[in-house]
Amino acid sequence: MDQASKQQSAAGETFSIDVEAIRKRARENLDEGAVTQDYGADRQAVLKMLNEALATELVCVLRYKRHYFMARGIHADPVAAEFAEHAAQEQQHADEIAQRIVQLGGEPDFSPAGLQDRSHSQYVEADSLESMIKENLVAERIAIDSYRAMIRYLGDKDPTTRRMLEEILAVEEEHADDMSDLLQRG
Repeated sequence: MDQASKQQSAAGETFSIDVEAIRKRARENLDEGAVTQDYGADRQAVLKMLNEALATELVCVLRYKRHYFMARGIHADPVAAEFAEHAAQEQQHADEIAQRIVQLGGEPDFSPAGLQDRSHSQYVEADSLESMIKENLVAERIAIDSYRAMIRYLGDKDPTTRRMLEEILAVEEEHADDMSDLLQRG
């Protein structure tokens, strides 16, 4: 009996999959974990890209945390609360990225040595509430453009990583909108 699975769509297109070949390939290279022969991206390039994204998120966590603790002034409490919320979300992004790096057979680079060099965004301390908001907005805009470039690079070659980055991108866009709103209110 032929183990190829075939289905025909309403448009007359046939989908076919060679189940026996997939089963055979699944038993090969078990040390590769989730990365199968059909993984379409350059894994080393993706791991480097993801470690840069990890560094970017970690720098953002540190910057938001500093701004949270250093926020002063009559309007500081709600702004500081926003900084704390964003720091927690950036940490969640870092954790997701680190997990994906491991799934792809890499090692997440949490080393503080060179963290700033690997990061796309910068760690700017800022000295006023308004400058803190602006620096966070700048960082979010950098993250937005960086994630969009990564998503374009991945295309259909690694849909799992692309979807993760798309979800992170959506949150970064919300963060930029939040910072922009805070500037308008000030």
